[in-house]
Order: sequence, then C-alpha cells, then structure tokens
Amino acid sequence: MSAIPEPIYPFSQAPEPGAWSELLPGLRWLRMPLPFALDHVNLWLIQEGAGWALVDTGYALPRIKSLWEAILARLEGPLTRIIATHFHPDHLGLAHWLQERTGASLVCTAGEYLTAHASWQEMAGHGTGPMLAQFCAHGLGPAAVNALAERGNAYRHGVDGLPETYERIRDGDHLTMGACSWQVICGYGHSPEHASLYCAEQGVLISGDMLLPRISTNISVFAVNPMADALGQYLSSLRRLEALVPDSVLVLPSHGLPFKGLQARVAALEAHHEARLRLLEESCEVPRSAEELLPTLFPRALDTHQTMFAMGEAIAHLNHLEKAGRLRRSVDADGKILYLRAVPAN
Repeated sequence: MSAIPEPIYPFSQAPEPGAWSELLPGLRWLRMPLPFALDHVNLWLIQEGAGWALVDTGYALPRIKSLWEAILARLEGPLTRIIATHFHPDHLGLAHWLQERTGASLVCTAGEYLTAHASWQEMAGHGTGPMLAQFCAHGLGPAAVNALAERGNAYRHGVDGLPETYERIRDGDHLTMGACSWQVICGYGHSPEHASLYCAEQGVLISGDMLLPRISTNISVFAVNPMADALGQYLSSLRRLEALVPDSVLVLPSHGLPFKGLQARVAALEAHHEARLRLLEESCEVPRSAEELLPTLFPRALDTHQTMFAMGEAIAHLNHLEKAGRLRRSVDADGKILYLRAVPAN
C-alpha cells in the first residue's frame, strides 16, 4: 500500500496572540491560547462591508478578553456578526461577552445553540451527573470519577454566558460576506450540528474541528445519546466534505496550521480510525469495559480533562464496532458494560 501524502502547509508561522495574519484580501487568521495540552484555537475574521464577521471566539478567560480588547481597538470597523462553528467552549466561549461588547449577532446551527444552553444549564441528560453515571457504567474507577466530579460543570469554565438570541443557519445555506458566498456544510460526530464554511470563489474551507491537519478530532458519545454511532457519523461527514469540496482548497482548521491536501487528510483519518477499531476488536477476546481499554487507545498518562475525552472516544469506537457486528455488548452482575469480540480469532 502506498504511503498517504502529508498535507502541504503554505503558512509556516502562526500569528502571535493578539495579532493577526492576512491570508487573503479580507480574510484574517487569529490564534488564541487555551489552558489545556491542546494549547491554542484558530479564529477567522472575514471582511463584510465596513465591518468584520468573526468565525469562533476563543475560551472565556480574562487573558483572552484582554487580547480581544486590543484586537477590537485596532480593527478597522466593528464586528458585524459572530459565526460559531459549534458549541464547544473554545469556539463559543466568548460569544456572549463579545456580543455585549460590540453588539454583533450570533450565527450558528440550532443543534449547537440548543446544546450549548442545555450544557450550561445541565438539562435533559447534559452535564456532570449524567456524564459520571455513563462513565461509571463503562467501568471508570472512583478516583477518576471523583476528580471529574470535583471540576463541576466544566462547560461553564470556558463559557461565561450565552446569547439569548441567534440567527439559525442550516446545511446548504449560503452566507454572503463581502463579495463572496460561503456555503454552510454541516458535519456530525464531533458535535451535534457542526458548521464548516466553504468559499468557492476564494478556494477556502473553514473546517472548524471537522478536519484537522495533524491530530484526530475527538469523537465522543455523550450520556444524553448513549447508543449513538458518533464515529460512523463523523466518517460519513468526512466523505461528504471530500465530495463537496475540491482537493485544491486551502483548509483553515481550528487547531494546527492552514493546509492543502484535503483528500489525503481524509484518507489518513479513515485509516487512523480503522486501525484503532481493529486494535480494540483484537483486545476484546475476553470481555472488557471502555475503561479497561483506555490504555489500548491512549498508551500514556491522562489528566482529568483528557480522561473525559478519552472515555467518550473509547465508547464511540466501541459503539461503532457493536453496530457493525464486530463486538457484542453485555452487562455484568455489577451493572458494568462489557464488550466481547463477535467472531473470535482463529
């Protein structure tokens, strides 16, 4: 099998926090820090008329607000609207604050807007309690569960408020910004209704978290929808992106550097997930829980934040294997969910 080509990176240097880089006329790249191992998020400014539309906002921390104050003071014109690719704190965390500060409206899909409010309020299966119950059922031990419980509502750590109104966008919609039209392409698996933006005139795709150049997007199953095939939805969304968007586009991801080589990156991600699926399948010759399989998928020490994502991702891969008939699910006498290979190796 031939090797999958590496992405091409036209821009080797990211902008410093509080600064921007001009990628194309009327299209600017910002980068804001994050308080995690994944230490940054990319944001995008698109000129429209006398103002600027912003794609994603950054995490709600005092330092990020100070950086935004400096940017707003230098920006040639007001923020006209805030387009959120999805509800996660590094993307939506400062939408409310920026809206109050500038008057810009929020634009996002209904799935992301409503999930943000449910997560903030811990309603209808969202929040710490349901998550901990789900992880306990999948074998996570008391120490890790207690560490997650002590954090409380982690969503509120990075989102200091939410807009009470928004403009809804749907898959296939077109947003006019400046002289260009940006097509909304919704993707699934990473979040409920993630919106990527494709501009054919400029040959640019703002991929958000759906397509990243060097790391794989977190694909998790959440307590509110415990049997979801999130990984299947994600892989289908990647194939749809590949069908809708030319390989020659400049991809603007939320993490990492802008890159070219969409088709090769999709192929690499598909191969990555299939390798992980095979590894899990081979590890289930005897019944195993998601927690027992964490070292198989993540052979390194995990902090509390990483454990949350790792458990969600392990469950996503196990659900996918079960729905494909490659694993069987059972529940032991203690109520713990276990997985066993459906067709044992010879």
